[in-house]
Amino acid sequence: MSQKTAKYRKDYQAPAFTIEQVDLTFELDPQQTRVTNTMVVTRQGTHDEPLVLDGEALTLISLTLDGDPVSADDYSVTDQQLTLNTDKSRFTLTVVNDINPSENKALEGLYLAQNTYCTQCEAEGFRRITYYLDRPDVLAKFTTTVIADKQQYPFLLSNGNLIKRDQQGDKHIAVWQDPFPKPSYLFALVAGDFDVLRDTFTTCEGRTVELELFVDKGNLDRAEHAMTSLKNAMRWDEQRFGLVYDLDIYMIVAVDFFNMGAM
Repeated sequence: MSQKTAKYRKDYQAPAFTIEQVDLTFELDPQQTRVTNTMVVTRQGTHDEPLVLDGEALTLISLTLDGDPVSADDYSVTDQQLTLNTDKSRFTLTVVNDINPSENKALEGLYLAQNTYCTQCEAEGFRRITYYLDRPDVLAKFTTTVIADKQQYPFLLSNGNLIKRDQQGDKHIAVWQDPFPKPSYLFALVAGDFDVLRDTFTTCEGRTVELELFVDKGNLDRAEHAMTSLKNAMRWDEQRFGLVYDLDIYMIVAVDFFNMGAM
């Protein structure tokens, strides 16, 4: 695990670039998960500043800028960063890298525990998934495609709304789209086999929200209280703060082996 250093508000500087849109594809494999990350990047600083992306424990496979391979003279990679030299103000950058979830002992980023893939990205874990501006003041819209063996991992979950399902031989595909910009530390992905409790919630606007609570096999009898608490909390948010849930589905994964209290 990399050494963390304190960050102080007095030292804050706005990022030289921001990221508008992220399209991620995960081809899940215990030892060699392939991550394809396509980002729409916009410059906010001066034209002589390079793009510096955070990245740890990643194996870079390829790098393309607006569809063209990036010359080796135009980028460099260290154990902590990928630096790209470009004078473009807005561009699409595609990074392909491999990670090893089963050997991820830091339990940050994407890791494999009890035959379940899960993520812990708060506060700076996303950099262990792919090269990125892994900081809370960079907000992007995420579309996430997850590909995995259907029998081993029947549930493929991520942020936002499920917009597509597909099948490729023994593997299945789920595409999730989060319509609201978010920082990378809020990214979530889970793939595994669970017991599921399902319900619905009708908002004060009359919309029906699907509710799904995923638990360890054999723990379904312990999920009813959590589901009731969720519905009460959603109603309370509406009545107390006027906040209406704005996605089509609300999912909770509650498993014993997760390494944080909540995420």
